Formats: sequence, C-alpha cells, structure tokens
Amino acid sequence: MALKNISHYVTRPGKLLGDPDIEIPISQDLVTIPGIPLRDDDLTCYDREYPLESVSLTDSAAFDFMRPRRKYFSEGTENQSNSYDEYMQPYVTWVKNSGDMEPTGTPTGEDVTEKIRQKARELGCVEVGFTAMDERYVYTSKRKDIRTDLPHAICLSIEQDYEMTKMTPSVATMWTHDDCYERQALIAQEMTAFIHELGYSTQVNGPAISYGPMIPLFVNAGLGQLGANGILMSPHIGPWTRLQVIMTDAKVTYTEPVDYGIHAFCQICQVCTNRCPGRAIAREKVWYRGTHKNKIAMRRCIPMLSRYQACGVCMKTCPIGVYGMKPVMDHYVETGEVLGKGTHDLEGYTLPEKGYFGPGELPRFDNETFALPRGRSEDWLFIEFREQLQMAKEDGINDTSALWDEFQQKIERTFNREFKSDMAMDMPMEQDESGGELN
Repeated sequence: MALKNISHYVTRPGKLLGDPDIEIPISQDLVTIPGIPLRDDDLTCYDREYPLESVSLTDSAAFDFMRPRRKYFSEGTENQSNSYDEYMQPYVTWVKNSGDMEPTGTPTGEDVTEKIRQKARELGCVEVGFTAMDERYVYTSKRKDIRTDLPHAICLSIEQDYEMTKMTPSVATMWTHDDCYERQALIAQEMTAFIHELGYSTQVNGPAISYGPMIPLFVNAGLGQLGANGILMSPHIGPWTRLQVIMTDAKVTYTEPVDYGIHAFCQICQVCTNRCPGRAIAREKVWYRGTHKNKIAMRRCIPMLSRYQACGVCMKTCPIGVYGMKPVMDHYVETGEVLGKGTHDLEGYTLPEKGYFGPGELPRFDNETFALPRGRSEDWLFIEFREQLQMAKEDGINDTSALWDEFQQKIERTFNREFKSDMAMDMPMEQDESGGELN
C-alpha cells in the first residue's frame, strides 16, 4: 500500500516522438500551485524600477577576475573554450540576425500549433510548449535588439547526454554542453525555415546568445517547474535539459502551467543544496523580484564554475535528472523518501585536485576562494583606480598621469568589448583578457 495519497496525475507525451505517454503521480503533500509562485505586482514593480539584467553584466567584475585564472584551475578548458568560440561563431551570428529574415510563404489563418509541435518533435525536441512572450523577462541591455511584434514564445528543449553529464565536473561534460548548443542551432534553423514557409515571422532566442531568462516561459508553457538549483525541472530529464525559445507571430494555442509538485519536493529533497561545493544554494525559499525561489548566491557559484570545469554538481546530484521525474515521484508516493538520497550513486562527485566526496562530505575552501570583485567591471575599475590614487598619495607620488592613462585605456576597452557566450552565458570578452595573468 502506498504511503502517500495522490492528488493528481500529470500526463506527458513520451520522451521521443512515438514513445508512449508517461503518467506522473503527484503526492497530496507536494501540491502547491501550477507553474511558479509569483507576485505579479512585485514583478511589474521591479521591471519598472529595477529592470532585469544579465548576471554576466551585473557581476561582470567577478567574471572578468576569474576568467584569466580559469586555465590555472581547470586543465583543458582553454582549448575547449577556444574551439567552442570558433565553431559556434557562425551560429551566434545567425541567431543575432534571425529576426531580420522574412517569411517565405503565405499564412492561411489556421492554428498551426500542432504542425509546429510535430516538426519540433521530429527534430528531436523532448518538450514543446507555447506561451506569451513577456518583456519583463527581457534583459535591459537586450531590449533594443528584440522585436516587439512577435507576441508568442515557442519553447523547445533537448536532452543533454546522460552518460557525459554524469561525469560532471569534467571537460568532457563541457564538450557535451557545446554539442547541445550546436544541435539547438541546427534545430532552430530548420524550425524557423518551417515557420517561414507557413507564412510567419520569427526571432530566435538561444543558443549561446539569449535575450533573457527562458525558464519563466517554459514554466508558463507547462514544461516543468523551477528547481531549488535554479534550473528547470523538466518531466523527462530534470535539469539535464537545454532550452531555446523562438518568438513568432504565428497563430498558436498556449499550453498551460502545471503543478509537478517540484516546489515542495525540492524542499524535502535538498540534495543539490547539501552537495553544492560552494554552498551557493539557499536552503529556504525567499521572495526575490516577485518570485518565490531558492536564491543562488552567485558569488559562491562563480568560483566553482571557474575552478571546476563549469561545475554542474547541482545537475549531477539531482535525483530527477539521474532517475527521471516519474520514477522519483513513484518512489516518493510509495515510500515517502527521495530516490537515491544518501547514496554514492546519486550524491558522489570528484573535484579536480580535491578528490572524491561522498554523501555528507564536502570540500573545504579558504575565504580567498570567494573574494571576488563586486558589481560591473567599469564600476570596479573606478574603485580600483581610486585605491591606486590613494596609495600614490600616501607614497608621496605627485605625478599620477600614468595611472590616469592606464585607467582610461581599461575603461575604453570595457565599453568597447563585444559579448560572446562563455559557460552558457553572454559574457563580455576582451582580446587580451584584462584582469591580468597569475604569477
């Protein structure tokens, strides 16, 4: 006899086209609300007073500080990163220009939801959903680049390779990330061509270059819920999913948010929180920008990303990623326990130069590991320059013209640099990687 009472079942199409549907039981004690808890007025207020911006900008000083040091901590990442930049550049350029392409067909006025869904599934998408595009989830710096006449969002996800992801953190897993981005780019090209033939316009959001967070759109489209690790918990593949959005004016019918029980389950599970090497995942949910979530401390996450080959321990140790949502929820209903919790199969991981850590074991770091510059790169340059001037004054140096010249060069470089994807985010990159080399 099952230990838990079932509130409802969620039925989803099979993982791949042609696979049978799956039925996921949701225990009564896991029920919250469909989608994600939101305070819509707060979300709108933040959008008006403190518009959303990419962490790669708001914390660019920290990323700049860690980037040139990464090759010292993570062997093999430099070649991987350079190769990724080279082969993804044509796709990135295509994504940036995707909104300029014209439809090739004539619309009939019919609802094309199922045609688009079928095409995406044929191309290997695990999940396909439809929702409204919401400008509150567009980064401030990208609003000038996004079309405002494409009101609908087609949400597409593909699976990141299971066996390679289990090797996280590793350079091999980073290559797996990159493979996903290339597959996404190819799928996007075929999907946009297909939608253009139907007579409609498109603009592509991802891979590598994104206009804003995609998870809220996927949640609104019923394709999962936000996990404690800040990643979408997809029905079939949990956090091992890569997201892409195609904005369009095609006539589509929206899919609805779903309660998969994830918000309550993550609070019971806590495996990613317990296993995070940087202790970056908040144990309790807080209201942040109108959303109820487990807030990620980026200043504790960034050093792990940089030191340990993009880390990913929170993905590796998620039971829904390792076993699938249905087996995990089946097990919870039957036993009241989290499948795999406390086992080496789920919780064990190895960090380069640190060794293996099993259940209950965590690496230790000194405070210097998390001592990062704060804010944007240009703001930190001002702080750094002010300290240099103060030191010069204390040392009795009156001629500070060299400091002023160096400061001007750094500021100009910061403002003139272009963005490209790095560790799955749009990162401001410089040819000479300002921030210096380690001695």
